[in-house]
Amino acid sequence: MSQTKELKELAKVFFKLGSIAFGGPAAHIAMMEDEVVNKRKWMTQVHFLDLVGATNLIPGPNSTEMAMHCGYERAGWKGLLVAGFCFIFPAVVITAIFAWLYQSYGQLPEVEPYIYGIKPAVIAIILMAVIRLGKKAIKTTELAILGVITLIVCLLGLNEIIALFGCGLLGLGIYFIKKNTRNLNSFFPILLIQLAEPVKLGTFKIFLIFLKIGAILYGSGYVLFAFLDTELVANGWLTRQALIDAVAVGQITPGPVLSTATFIGWQMNGLAGAVAATLGIFLPSFILVWILNPWIPKLRNSKMILAILDTINIAAVALILAVCIEMAQEAITDWRSMVIAVISLVLVFVFKKLNSAFIVLGGAIIGLLLNFV
Repeated sequence: MSQTKELKELAKVFFKLGSIAFGGPAAHIAMMEDEVVNKRKWMTQVHFLDLVGATNLIPGPNSTEMAMHCGYERAGWKGLLVAGFCFIFPAVVITAIFAWLYQSYGQLPEVEPYIYGIKPAVIAIILMAVIRLGKKAIKTTELAILGVITLIVCLLGLNEIIALFGCGLLGLGIYFIKKNTRNLNSFFPILLIQLAEPVKLGTFKIFLIFLKIGAILYGSGYVLFAFLDTELVANGWLTRQALIDAVAVGQITPGPVLSTATFIGWQMNGLAGAVAATLGIFLPSFILVWILNPWIPKLRNSKMILAILDTINIAAVALILAVCIEMAQEAITDWRSMVIAVISLVLVFVFKKLNSAFIVLGGAIIGLLLNFV
């Protein structure tokens, strides 16, 4: 297949995912795994897991970085740009529309009836991905135990990044115990970039603020709102109500939650602010993935790094499962949502080749219909 055809296929796949990928990073990654591993066989599940583990080691939105990794694997740096842009673009456009409506009319349109059934549906998609990825990730009894420990501590409230790196450290410790060596080398140097703030708050400063956040943001996209509260609300550049409404926009739009930056940038400086915020928040991810991706296969050649990757992979699966459990507690709250969840689970596990887009759309339609019951 020529590179032009590969790029067109990447654009089609990730534009579709960006348009229907509700439910947060775990759901997005589950849909990508279905598209690029199961349906198109672009890579093995083991390599897909390595990429998931790699995205957890660098700052930025995990699912967006996974889209970039998949694009790079398929068509090099051009594929990285195409997949990343096409995954982000639908969310940014939809968010920009919400931002314009919000600025013009002072409130968000009522969309809850339309998304009521989506959350229970995506739980089924995530659960299927956890099972598929877990089968590949659990290679030894030690890895299974580490996965269970990671799941438990995450459900108890431990920060997901601490859990992930902690699991990696335990894996490294097990490796050295097995090798009977005490020569522990330090690793995981993390450079946190702090950018100087210009004097005047304008488009360029908005860009720098969001660039800084994109360069140091670890964890789920929801950590973004804590950063924004510190950077913008505390300085009087954004109202807390606007931030709360931005959270709502992140919940009701598909694609990466970091597209919320588009909404906030618009409130601060119109279209120019929206563009500046969007470029700033996502630019570090494009650069970091471009640098990291070629090193992933090489890292697998080191037995020590292999041990770390294996434990990080099982930890990543545990994190996804923890998110799935927490989402289920929030989304399945009555008999209607229970019905949608059960139907979605049956469809996912019985019709394994069914496109996840139909699960999402079906959940939305059933949720809308059941609201009239």
